[in-house]
Amino acid sequence: MTATSFNPIQMQQNAMTSTNQPLALKQGQVFHGTIKQLYPDQMAEIQVGNQKFIAKLEVPLKAGDAHFFQVTGTNPQTELKIVTGPMAQASTPSQQINQLLESMNLPKSAEMQQLLGHFMKAQLPISKEQMLQAEMWLKALPEGISKVDALQTIQKMIELKMPMINDVFQALMSGQKTSGMTAIMDNFAQLLAKDTTLSESLRQNLMQQVQAIAKPFEVETGSAVLARLLQSLTNSAATMNEKMQALSMLKESGILPQQATLQNWSKMNEAKAFQPIQQAGQVIQTILATKPENARQLVEQLKSWTESQNLLTNEQKQQINQLVDRFNQLPVSKQTLDVFAKQMQDQLLKAFTQNTADRLFTQDAHTLSMKDHLLSLFKQEANSPSQTEALMRNLVKNSIDSSQPFIQQVVTQAEALVQNSMDSKAMEHALKTVLKNLGISYEATLGSKSADLHMIAHQLKPQLHTLLQETNIPPQMKEAAEMLMTRMNGMQLSSGENGHQHQLIMQVPLEFFGKKMDATLQWNGRMKDNGKIDANYARVLFYLQMASMQETVIDMQVQNRVVTVTVFNENSEIQSLAEPLKAALKIGLAEKNYQLSGVFIKQFDKGQTEKVGPVVEQREEQSGVDIRV
Repeated sequence: MTATSFNPIQMQQNAMTSTNQPLALKQGQVFHGTIKQLYPDQMAEIQVGNQKFIAKLEVPLKAGDAHFFQVTGTNPQTELKIVTGPMAQASTPSQQINQLLESMNLPKSAEMQQLLGHFMKAQLPISKEQMLQAEMWLKALPEGISKVDALQTIQKMIELKMPMINDVFQALMSGQKTSGMTAIMDNFAQLLAKDTTLSESLRQNLMQQVQAIAKPFEVETGSAVLARLLQSLTNSAATMNEKMQALSMLKESGILPQQATLQNWSKMNEAKAFQPIQQAGQVIQTILATKPENARQLVEQLKSWTESQNLLTNEQKQQINQLVDRFNQLPVSKQTLDVFAKQMQDQLLKAFTQNTADRLFTQDAHTLSMKDHLLSLFKQEANSPSQTEALMRNLVKNSIDSSQPFIQQVVTQAEALVQNSMDSKAMEHALKTVLKNLGISYEATLGSKSADLHMIAHQLKPQLHTLLQETNIPPQMKEAAEMLMTRMNGMQLSSGENGHQHQLIMQVPLEFFGKKMDATLQWNGRMKDNGKIDANYARVLFYLQMASMQETVIDMQVQNRVVTVTVFNENSEIQSLAEPLKAALKIGLAEKNYQLSGVFIKQFDKGQTEKVGPVVEQREEQSGVDIRV
């Protein structure tokens, strides 16, 4: 394959790091270097790769000779001893390695020779202890893991000065895989569903997070169900039976109180003054709390809020403003305000329920969605984001379990609406939802002043920590939890900064309408002097294994906001399928101030296909288009 596979960006980055950063030597390390120049007092200039430094030698040597050196001191100056005799340029690497093995009394195994050959070529220092530990890992690699990948992992651990312990090695190896996350999640979920040893609260919390990850659109499905049920309650054309079923479902799901009736379900019983208006429900509360003498100020406040709502259409804004204008022409009293509040609530309920279908994945400036505005219109107490999500998931579950034909019809319509709303915003939402619920970087989030500790505590990773501390956890469950934890830790360790360069590895298990897949992305960019990502330059790699298109690799490169996309695939028909999509891609990039240079379709280089792992693996056969973005 001519495309860059999973490791080359990392290898480029490592090479750049060893070139641009000064060589940091520690006592006991061994490296291969050449004497470039001799100075008095047995001082010499040593070259290792592209770097040079001055060190004191134990014995006089000849300029031009290559040796394996070992660091014997670093303070106040670097001191070296010769581990092997001078190596002629004609000597082979294997001869040099054998000489080193004999000099340091190291085992002459195939793994040790391969290890030293790798680090000799990479021009990196490594200690005897690190060699012995690395040899053990190479000898015990599980099936399906290549020694080349293991050597790259060991090199990264040494370059980044990571602890040479098995947990770190396994996490890094796991984090570089491009498939298998979905299988690990499924295995953990199955064991969790059957478990009887864990506390019920821990088990339920884990099950909720696994469910949230497995169904990233369930909250949106709940929003659509909520909107449809509210439409039934407010629609004079709906039958009494439909209204009663809708009311019962909302009460059963905890959205309406048990004492709610068809007559009082939408009534606001509490007025709250002196609060900034964000949610639609706060509009009603503000009207109810306003004194008649402050009516003019109220009118200005309402018109300002209406104008800022991107979740309302221009026609709906005009209708609300007309309602406000009519109120402004009336003599203001407490009774007038109460009637106005009811009319405004009806108007907003109608507007937001209508717009749910078209704005399912849209939020306003305060990151509020349709469900937030709708709930605020008839619920007195404010919900946290996690509570709102729980309500929506509970509503979907109860609706699916319902035997009522009308409720089943509502669920079917809601699921169809979500499926038809799939676009780039939906995909972005799914990725963010899964990553948030996985809690991969929750340790870093804890340090943020704005962190929602309640939400963080319910993420999967911190709950896995709690699970692994249980003393009575079954061995199979412990192994499954450790595998999941290792994969998430590996993504963190594989991501990071090297100077101005930044690499991000993300793998998320996705499930769309019964189709399961692993989605992995590798992003490589650079940091500006102010510490922020430079959006002008980046490289993004996707490795896809899809049912219809089979193995596909997408390599996107951004240079000075000029974007070049190369798609690698064996199917010759892709060229004609891609042609009509290029114009839409060009327009979409232009809206973000990027220029499309070109989209190129190429076939794989057969000699390198094994180096590429799938980023998206679809587990159920289907026909037609695999995914639409």
